[in-house]
Amino acid sequence: MGNPQVDGKTIAVVGGGLIGASWAALFTTYGYDVALYEPAPAARDAIREKVDAAVASIRELSQHLAECGTLTLTETLEETVVGAAWVQENAPEKVPLKRELYSAIEAAAPADITIASSTSSLVWSELSAEMAEPSRLITAHPFNPPHLMPLVELYGPDRARVDAAAEFYRTVGRHPVRLKREAVGHIANRLSSALWREAVHMVAEDIADVEDIDAALVYGPGLRWSVVGAHMAYHLGGGAGGIGHYLEHLGPSQERRWKDLGNPSLDAATREKLVQGIASEARDRQIGELEAGRDAALIAVQKALEDRRL
Repeated sequence: MGNPQVDGKTIAVVGGGLIGASWAALFTTYGYDVALYEPAPAARDAIREKVDAAVASIRELSQHLAECGTLTLTETLEETVVGAAWVQENAPEKVPLKRELYSAIEAAAPADITIASSTSSLVWSELSAEMAEPSRLITAHPFNPPHLMPLVELYGPDRARVDAAAEFYRTVGRHPVRLKREAVGHIANRLSSALWREAVHMVAEDIADVEDIDAALVYGPGLRWSVVGAHMAYHLGGGAGGIGHYLEHLGPSQERRWKDLGNPSLDAATREKLVQGIASEARDRQIGELEAGRDAALIAVQKALEDRRL
C-alpha cells in the first residue's frame, strides 16, 4: 500500500449502513483488514451480504486486485478502534451523536490517528468543537456508493494530515479533492443541490415531467460532465477563444438564465408531483433493481472512460 501510516494495519469503520458497508467492501478489496462496528442488531445481520455484493462489483471494475483483507464485525466501539490505523466514521447526520462518538474514539484509539467523517453536509468546525485534539478530525465525504464512485472530498485544518488522507484514499482507487475552506454540502453536494433545485422548480411549474427532466440531464449535460467539469465544458463551448470568448459573448445570456432560475418549495403539492413522477419513471422497478441497474451502468461507464479523461 502507498500510505505507511495505514500499511498492514486495521481500518476501523464506524457505522454499517449503506455508506459504511460500501467503505468496508472497498477497503477489504484493496487488501486492508477492517473492523466494523454497527450498534443496531437488525442492521448487523445484513452487513456481510452487502459487503460481499459490493466486493463483487469492485472486482468487476478492477480485476487486477490482489487478495481481500478480512472483515471483522465488532461488538463495541472501543474494540473497533483500539488497534486501528484509520477511522472512517459513517454515523447518521446528527452533530451530538457524532461528537459523542469522537470523544469515545479519542479515548480508545491510538494517539493521533486520523478520524475521517463521511458526513455529506455537516462542517468540520461544528463536528470537532468538543474534541480534545480537533486536528485529528477531517471530513472525507464520498459520493454514493463509495465503492463505485471515486470522489472523496477532503477538508481539515492540518494540511499534512489532509495530504496523508489524499494519499491513503488514492491507495483504494479514489480521487480526492480538497476544499480550501469548509462549506455546507462540500463541493459535489452543493452542485447537485443547485441542479436538483432547478429540476424541482421545473416540475413544480409544469415546465416538464420528472422523467423528461431526468432524461434531459442523462443524455445531455450529464453525459458531457462524465468527461469534463462545468468550467471546462464552457471553456470548450467558447470555441477557439475558450472561456474568455464565451464570457465576453455569451456571459450576458448566462446571467439571464441565472435570473430566471427558480427557488421552489418542497410543499405538499410539489412532493406529490415528485413522488408520482418517480413512480412513472421507475415503472414498477423496486429500489434493489434500480440500484443494480445504476451500479452496472457506473461500472460500464468507468471502464469506457479508463485512460480517456481530458
